[in-house]
Amino acid sequence: MADQSPLEQFKQVLTGTSRAIAHEPEVELAFTADAPTQVGKNFRVPMPGRLLPPDQVAEARGFADGMALRLRHHNDGVHMANRPPEAVAGAVFDAIESARVEAIGSRAMEGVRVNLGHALDMRMRSDPIARAQAADEVPLPTAVGLLVRERLTGDAAPPAAQAGLDMVRGWIEEKAGEDLDALSNALDDQGRFAQLAQKLLRDLELTANPDEIDPADSNDQSEDEQEGEGEQDQDQSEEGDSQTQMDARAEEGEGEAEDGEQQEMDAESDMDSDGDPGDEGEEGMLPVRPNRPMGDLPPQFDYKSWTTEFDEVIAATELCDEDELTRLRAYLDQQLVHLQGAVTKLANRLQRRLMAQQNRSWDFDQEEGLLDAARLARIVTSPGSSLSYKVERDTKFRDTVVTLLIDNSGSMRGRPISIAAISADIMARTLERCGVKTEILGFTTRAWKGGQSRESWLAAGRPGTPGRLNDLRHILYKAADEPWRRAKKSLGLMMREGLLKENIDGEALLWAHNRMMGRPEDRKILMVISDGAPVDDSTLSVNNGAYLERHLRQVINWIENKSPVELCAIGIGHDVTRYYQKAVTIMDAEQLGGTMIEQLAGLFDTD
Repeated sequence: MADQSPLEQFKQVLTGTSRAIAHEPEVELAFTADAPTQVGKNFRVPMPGRLLPPDQVAEARGFADGMALRLRHHNDGVHMANRPPEAVAGAVFDAIESARVEAIGSRAMEGVRVNLGHALDMRMRSDPIARAQAADEVPLPTAVGLLVRERLTGDAAPPAAQAGLDMVRGWIEEKAGEDLDALSNALDDQGRFAQLAQKLLRDLELTANPDEIDPADSNDQSEDEQEGEGEQDQDQSEEGDSQTQMDARAEEGEGEAEDGEQQEMDAESDMDSDGDPGDEGEEGMLPVRPNRPMGDLPPQFDYKSWTTEFDEVIAATELCDEDELTRLRAYLDQQLVHLQGAVTKLANRLQRRLMAQQNRSWDFDQEEGLLDAARLARIVTSPGSSLSYKVERDTKFRDTVVTLLIDNSGSMRGRPISIAAISADIMARTLERCGVKTEILGFTTRAWKGGQSRESWLAAGRPGTPGRLNDLRHILYKAADEPWRRAKKSLGLMMREGLLKENIDGEALLWAHNRMMGRPEDRKILMVISDGAPVDDSTLSVNNGAYLERHLRQVINWIENKSPVELCAIGIGHDVTRYYQKAVTIMDAEQLGGTMIEQLAGLFDTD
């Protein structure tokens, strides 16, 4: 280890410690400049500085210890079997389980307890609970998770979260104080702990109470089954309530076109009865991805924004300084090393296919033009001979511009956004060599849960159906006329912690489309890369639950049928074929580079 850097030595020690805690010799650990993630036995923890500052080292240890404990003490099957389907309740249930897993390690190992505390401090500094000004702005999953941690370990919440937690502590203690006390009795039994957590959720009125089940819907269950399978009872209660609502609406004669919308509004009301945003979208958590059938959407739909005053279209270079962009680009290049061979090979294949369509062709034996070298012998032997020239034919390859529109939402964190940035980088280089101009755009929001737009709406007295209620952030990574060598550093911005928030796809698609329409090229291709439907907690909490999705469908339909822009899409782990006519879905981000190339090649081949 003498020839290794201190950072590499620290990584090896941290990997060994994680394997020991998890009792799993196949654990692999890597550093990341993005959000920490865990996929099975692969851990990605925050990368400390080269000089290994103590606070950054402690944070990396805390995340590694937490992931190792989860691998050892958490069973995904048991968790998913007991997890409630409601968005807010599910997020709270996840937070309670995370507190259980970390409490087991904290009780057994003092060093692990200290490390986990440092990691929690880091998370709370960027959590919405640290910015909350009122009780309705406190994310419930964070608050309940901190209270469970207090009960199980005796450790107080981090200072950054204390003020926000105190706003809701009294209400949670009043509703579910006894449930919090009971959790410590089942710390080592995940199944029993999950049942106690379900009772806590019911007492907080986040899920239905089994006692409220319609007897007609539960005649086929015995009392023993009801006592032993609380989760099944809960699911059947929700199904029974939903069926009762549907039957009642049918008897009242509501129109078919209104049924879908009314059901979604009822579901929204059930989830968040006070009209405030749901708590499932705070930073560090995956947003909820609605997936509604086409039949739910009315034929006419008017979309609006509460205000566009706080929206921004900004170049990547303006979002961080030059030094940070250089560091982020260096990190992206590190990721590129492992994939460059495979993706570059595919890029070369695309280049050959495009260049084949641009090959120069000639008409020979012409009266004038360029001198044909193959006819030199004839010219020497017969100087008066004509038809010794050639003329280049016009190629049918039209001047083309390609725009890559990349979803920069929080659910793209980790491997998906890294692969998207790498693929866009290689695609831009390849198309530039082929004479095809490429523009790279990204879309997200400036804040979680509405930002200044929501504050403006609250100040106006919360008018009904305000429309889009968040501040848009549209990012220009590379302009079409900008050479790749000048823009390459900007693509590293996608690796920046805190950039990825929520996504409003419909307006982003219009923005990218309108930019293309101002271009002089004959052919325009727009490729969208996303991992799900549009999600913005603030907007969906005060409008219909399918508000953003309807607008996206409306925009897609208009572009595909009315615009000269050719639209295609790639979905990462999400079926985008239900939105776009030309689309493909991939289940692994590793497939993105090859899929992008094949999609583009197919578009050019069919020209």
